[in-house]
Amino acid sequence: MSVLHKLMRNCAARLATVAALALCAPLLQAQELRLGMGADVTSIDPHFVNLFPNNNVAMHIFDSLVLLDADSRLIPGLAVSWKLVADDTWEFKLRRGVKWHDGTDFTAEDVAYSIERVSQVKNSPGPFTVYTKAITRTEIVDPLTIRFKTSGVYPLLPNDLSTIYIMSKKASQGLSTEDLNAGKGQIGTGPYKFVGFKRGDRVEFTRNDSYWGGKGLWEKVTIRILANDPTRIAALLSGDVQAIENIPTADFAKLKANPSVEVSTKVSHRIIFFHIDTNRKVAPFVTDRAGKPLEVNPFRDLRVRQAISKAIDREAIRNRVMEGLAVPTANLVPAPMFGHNPALKPDKFDPEGAKKLLTEAGYPNGFGMTLFAPNNRYVNDDQIAQAVASMLTRVGIQTRVETMPMNVYLGRASKLEFSFAMLGWGASTAESSSPLRSHLVTYDPARGMGSFAWGRYSHPEVDRLTNLALSTKDDRAREKLLQEATAIAMNDLGIIPIHHQINTWATKKGITYTPRTDEYTLAFYFRPK
Repeated sequence: MSVLHKLMRNCAARLATVAALALCAPLLQAQELRLGMGADVTSIDPHFVNLFPNNNVAMHIFDSLVLLDADSRLIPGLAVSWKLVADDTWEFKLRRGVKWHDGTDFTAEDVAYSIERVSQVKNSPGPFTVYTKAITRTEIVDPLTIRFKTSGVYPLLPNDLSTIYIMSKKASQGLSTEDLNAGKGQIGTGPYKFVGFKRGDRVEFTRNDSYWGGKGLWEKVTIRILANDPTRIAALLSGDVQAIENIPTADFAKLKANPSVEVSTKVSHRIIFFHIDTNRKVAPFVTDRAGKPLEVNPFRDLRVRQAISKAIDREAIRNRVMEGLAVPTANLVPAPMFGHNPALKPDKFDPEGAKKLLTEAGYPNGFGMTLFAPNNRYVNDDQIAQAVASMLTRVGIQTRVETMPMNVYLGRASKLEFSFAMLGWGASTAESSSPLRSHLVTYDPARGMGSFAWGRYSHPEVDRLTNLALSTKDDRAREKLLQEATAIAMNDLGIIPIHHQINTWATKKGITYTPRTDEYTLAFYFRPK
C-alpha cells in the first residue's frame, strides 16, 4: 500500500476531529483573534509569487484541492479523493456542497480556471508554475469530477496541487494582480472572508459561517504585519495581539518562563541557504582584494565552494545567533520528511582547510565579494548574513554585506543581480523534490523548473535523477532517486546550506496553537483552552 493510500485511510478521522473542534465554537464564545506576523506580505494574489507570508494569507481565504496537516501529511481539501485512472491521468473527486463566499457553487470549472491562471500571472518573481507544468490537459468530467492529463507517469500531482489555491472563476476572471491587491476578487471557499489589506500593516478577515469544514472559533481575525522583533514582542505582552510567530531568539527563554505566555515549537522543513553563482563566467560583486572586478568567476571552482562551506561555523550560528533554535544541515529537508538523506552531514568548521582549498584554487590571498540578504523575512536573517560574512573574511574572502526588505530583495535577486544571496525554502509539497525542482535542476522556464535557481546551478545527473523520480510510482524507489539527486547536488555545493529553522509561536495564556512543520500561522489552528 502506498504512502498516499495509508494517509487517505486516516483522513476521515482527522477531518472529523477538526469538524468537532469547529462545532465547539458557540460554547467557547471566541470573538476576535489578533496575530502578529514576522514577515511582510508582498501580494494577496494567491498565484503571484510563491512566498510563505503571502501563502499564509491565502490559506485563510482560499482552499487547495489537497491540504497538509500539521505534520505536512496529505489530507483532503476541496477534493475528497484522488486516484490514477491511467498512467498519465489523475482523477479528483470534488467536495459536494461547497460554496464560494458570495454564495455561488464551487465546481470543476473553478478548478480548471485556477490551474490555467497560474501560468498567466505576469511578472512573477517566483511563480507557482513548477507545480502545474506537469499538467498537459484538463478534462471536466462533471461538475464534481476533474481529470488532469500529464505527459507521462507523474505520482506527485496531489503533492503539487496542495500548493495551488483555487479561485472563483466568476469573481476573479480578468482581474490583474494589482486588482487583487486592491481587494477585488478576493472570494474564496476558505474558513475566513477577506475584509481588507493595508500593505505593510495588516490583513483583516471575518469568519465564513458556511465553511465546509465547520464554523471556526473566531468571528474576526486580524493579521498584523510586525516584522520588527521588539515591536512584535511588545504587542504580545501588551495584549495588542494575542499570538505571534517567529519569537525573537534572544527572547525565547524569557518568554518561555513568563507565566502569562505559552510557547510552542516545531522543526521546520525550511532550509536557510545561500545561492551561489556557478554559471556566469564573470560574477557580479566579486572582486580581487583591491576591489577590481575579477575576470573569472571563482564560484565555478568546486574547491572555492568547498572553502566557503568549511569557513562557515554552523554550530556557532546555531548557538550564538539562533540561540539553539536551528538544526545545522546538509540536507534539503529534515528527518523524517520524504527524501531526507541520512548520509549527508553538515561540513565541519575548518578555517585552515578552507584557506588551503583557496590556495589550491589559485586564490592564496583570497578575493572580495558582496553577500546579499533580506533583513525582514527569515529568523535573524541579517544577523546570519553578518556572521557568515565575518567567517568568510577570516579565511581571506573579504565579504561586505548588503541587506534590504524582502519586497525589494526578491525582485532584484530574481533578475540575477547577485552572485551570493541568502534564501529560505520550505518544502511545501512535503518532500524533497520541491527544493530540487525550484533551486537545483537546470533552469527551464518552459517546464517550470528552476524557478528560484538564482545561481543557475546545473548538473546533468541531478536533472536525470530528479526527472526520473518525478515519473516513478513506487514510493521507495522514488525516495531513493531523490536522495541520490540531493547527495550529488549538495556534495557539489550547488547551494551552500546553513540550517533548518525551528518554528516558534507565543500566545497569551489561555490560547493554544498546534505547531506546524510548514511554519504557517493559521487562525483556525489557535483555540482557547
